[in-house]
Amino acid sequence: MTTETRLLLLADTHIPPRARAMPAQVWDEVARADVVLHAGDWVEEAVLDELEARSRRLVGVWGNNDDGALRARLPEVARVEIGGVRIAMVHETGAARGRERRMAEAFPDADVLVFGHSHIPWDTVAGPDTANPGLRLLNPGSCTDRRRQPVCTLMRAVVRDGGLADVELVPVDRTP
Repeated sequence: MTTETRLLLLADTHIPPRARAMPAQVWDEVARADVVLHAGDWVEEAVLDELEARSRRLVGVWGNNDDGALRARLPEVARVEIGGVRIAMVHETGAARGRERRMAEAFPDADVLVFGHSHIPWDTVAGPDTANPGLRLLNPGSCTDRRRQPVCTLMRAVVRDGGLADVELVPVDRTP
């Protein structure tokens, strides 16, 4: 029997000032997901409260724009195992150059690293010459603040039979 866990990856929601509210499309995705992973920069504690209320399961970390209550409620680094897949999450990973090598060294026991901060979608795998070859690095971009990207984005993925599958970058309509 095949078991599946649907994941929704979010980061850098910046509510406010970048958006007044979470786009309706994001709430639809939250309703379909088994687990929501948010890689920081919530900005307002109310966003965390609402995601907790609407999610079946929420895993989050704080980002550089989060302080006070958010840092008190969330870790800087989260680690969770979902269906045999070891997922680590952190907001910031530093410069793009050398990211795979640095993160493979920093997260030797993870299969997947979810991160944010740049608002730039990212999907790569650390190479065979790293401390953790095969580490998948995923940044969903931002569903509210595209910055220099053509569109706002989020990511969906599925944990199936002990592996990560069906990773998809999804454009987001910012309509609240």
